[in-house]
Amino acid sequence: MTQVFFYHNAADRIAAIAALIGKAYRQHKPVLVYAPEAPVAGALDRQLWLQPPTGFIPHVSSSSPLADETPVIITGDPESARQHERLINLSEEVPPGFARFTSLIEVVGQEANERQSARARVKFYKDRGYAIQYFDLAEKPA
Repeated sequence: MTQVFFYHNAADRIAAIAALIGKAYRQHKPVLVYAPEAPVAGALDRQLWLQPPTGFIPHVSSSSPLADETPVIITGDPESARQHERLINLSEEVPPGFARFTSLIEVVGQEANERQSARARVKFYKDRGYAIQYFDLAEKPA
């Protein structure tokens, strides 16, 4: 069964996600990021070019010819991706096909609308029997 992780209280959601992606990359773990909204996907793309300040996290969109050999894929359609280990949700909705992934990572900011949609997703996962692990980003960094 998919492991579900909620990181909440992120002061900067995109930066927090980039930090989690960086951690996975350093551990040689592939990541698929579900980002169906182009502005959000673009913001993450820009952040991954800047973080870490002295490095670069290789990433492409799922439509890139390099997608099969790149460790971080940003997509609007997670069901079409070959990778099935780690899914990061950058949507306010439950990602389609999330159950085929080993783990699902949700990062929630401090804005009321983000928190409200996250509560709905938590309820969705709990109602289906998924155990959820919570991490408060205000207490310690990702």
